[in-house]
Amino acid sequence: MRVYTSKKIRNVGILAHGGAGKTSLTEALLFNAGHTTRLGKVDEGTTVTDYLPEEIKRKVTVSTTLAPVEWKEYKINILDTPGYADFIGEVRSTMRAVDSVILVVDGVAGVEVQTEVHWEAAEEACKPRIIFVNKLDRENANYYKVLEHLKERFGTPVVPVMLPIGAEDKFSGVVDILKQKAYQFEGNKVSEIPIPGDLQAQVEKYREPLMEAAAEGDDELLMKYLDGEPLNNEEIGTGLRQGILNAKVVPVFCGSAGKNIGIQPLMDALIESLPSPVNASEKKELDLNKDALAAIVFKTMADPFVGKLSFVRVISGVLKSDSTIYNVNKQKEERFGSLLVMRGKNQDTVSEAQTGDLVCIAKLADTTTGDTLGIKDKTALLEGVSFPSPTFSVAVKAKSRNDEDKVGNALVRLVEEDPTLRVEKNTETKETILTGMGETHLDIIMERMLKKFGVEVSTHTPRVPYRETIRGTAEYEYKHKKQSGGHGQYGHVKLRFEPYPDGDFEFTETIFGGAVPKNYHPAVEKGVREAMAEGILAGYPVTNVKVTLFDGSYHDVDSSEMSFKIAASMCFKKGVEKANPVLMEPIMEVEVHVPEQFMGDIISDLNGKRGRILGMEPQGKWQVVKALAPLSEMYRYAIDLKSITQGRGNFSMQFTQYEDVPQQTAKEIIENAAKEKEQEK
Repeated sequence: MRVYTSKKIRNVGILAHGGAGKTSLTEALLFNAGHTTRLGKVDEGTTVTDYLPEEIKRKVTVSTTLAPVEWKEYKINILDTPGYADFIGEVRSTMRAVDSVILVVDGVAGVEVQTEVHWEAAEEACKPRIIFVNKLDRENANYYKVLEHLKERFGTPVVPVMLPIGAEDKFSGVVDILKQKAYQFEGNKVSEIPIPGDLQAQVEKYREPLMEAAAEGDDELLMKYLDGEPLNNEEIGTGLRQGILNAKVVPVFCGSAGKNIGIQPLMDALIESLPSPVNASEKKELDLNKDALAAIVFKTMADPFVGKLSFVRVISGVLKSDSTIYNVNKQKEERFGSLLVMRGKNQDTVSEAQTGDLVCIAKLADTTTGDTLGIKDKTALLEGVSFPSPTFSVAVKAKSRNDEDKVGNALVRLVEEDPTLRVEKNTETKETILTGMGETHLDIIMERMLKKFGVEVSTHTPRVPYRETIRGTAEYEYKHKKQSGGHGQYGHVKLRFEPYPDGDFEFTETIFGGAVPKNYHPAVEKGVREAMAEGILAGYPVTNVKVTLFDGSYHDVDSSEMSFKIAASMCFKKGVEKANPVLMEPIMEVEVHVPEQFMGDIISDLNGKRGRILGMEPQGKWQVVKALAPLSEMYRYAIDLKSITQGRGNFSMQFTQYEDVPQQTAKEIIENAAKEKEQEK
């Protein structure tokens, strides 16, 4: 591929609620630019950007895909993103790479949950936006209704620049309100036609707010407009462009990606109205590195043919192929060969990438998503990529014992590729816990493990790491005595058991007169510690206990460390029974962010999960609910929250303390543990 200068580059993320037609729009952009010979279809699995097996199978985008479009001497780096909440991490990384956004809206469904989520993300990042109302050829599509919906949700910055000609199956073209021209579309051919008579009044009606929006984008134009002077097309165009660049005006286009209607005017707008990397909002980063090379890795992917691929945005300077690059985060130099330009799964090479361009580098061993690349001692550390914390966990186990090592290696690779995954080994429950953004997210990870790494795994809800303790004080003695010819075994201990709230465990002794010699005290402590690993109620570790060795006896010949260890262990197991043993559960501190209309349902649901509400407070557009809730009730909360808030809510949680399990719940846990033990036998 040829090298493009920064002014000739546009970096655009395509965002939408799932099913609105992001991938179909990307397909139409590629087709009109001549990169494909026919429009691929999501339903047929023939699109350029949805090429992963799991995407073809499910007919949804699950991974952001780069698709450069060369149009009228410009390069538009399109990033086609997933539309489902489980893959919001892909959208976050895309926001780090792009300068502007196309928000695709379904012409039938209108504004949906993820439309709002993506709008807020773009607003927060101050990214210029274009809205494309898609699928106007569908039954029940209504552009004007969607337009009102957009204004109602997002406010005055939303202004239409296109109007549809015809509706539903008679939709055939668009009217450009600014240029006051109409276009008809057949295949990839566009022909100018007179504005239909029934649309003349609509064009005049919508031209006025367009003029007003343009005036607000430029002070001189605003004075002219307020003086009552009409603005000409050139002035309106200038004002609109300025308003779009400042993210104060959001123009609305319309069309049908599937029928390739209204796409070419949108493509022209991408190069005419959206920012290049030169005038995008990255001045601080450019100043920071001045003329030094600086790049950010915004995505990592494991390619079956090339190996690890690092997707890079050049922030400043020029990145050249066959170079050595310095990883500022890892403080390591990495050598690489060709710079790759990916279009879906297809690869091309380029000799260099100018400031603002997006390229791929293969086989960077130590580099991961969010890392800064550049020149040693010259490149400043850049802001990385902010990912949401994963909240939905499953325990993962290889179906075949021979695959256990493979599972570990596969998970390491997958976490490297997807920063919204987390893997940990729970030492208490001896389970490998995989945490992601939701059920669908983890289902797809399981599919990838099988297809990419040939490992089949089973999953289940993780075991809760319960603990056991005592609430009373008790004393017990145990004598271990065994005679079997020759040396026997003799160990005799008297132990006191007390609650110990200041720590996990304390062992003391108050022996007088050498009833148990000092050299056997460590063996007594060791026996107690080993017994604590598996409590008497349900086999969970015992904690917050103080044990005092206060008496006992020994035999000159038969006593040994082993004898006292066994005696202490048995004494602990018997004695704890008399000290009011209880089961404890981990309590999580939960913070839920939801729109106000869902507050009542959220509080009711948390109460139903044995949660305790700590407080509520407004935070911008959100209401924040803080609560304490048992971990056992929260494993599937990601699914419940999505259902209650229609995908609008999010939450985070962290461990805070252990508390006693209610009596009835504890009884069930103890009974289940006994059944499991019986089955194991």
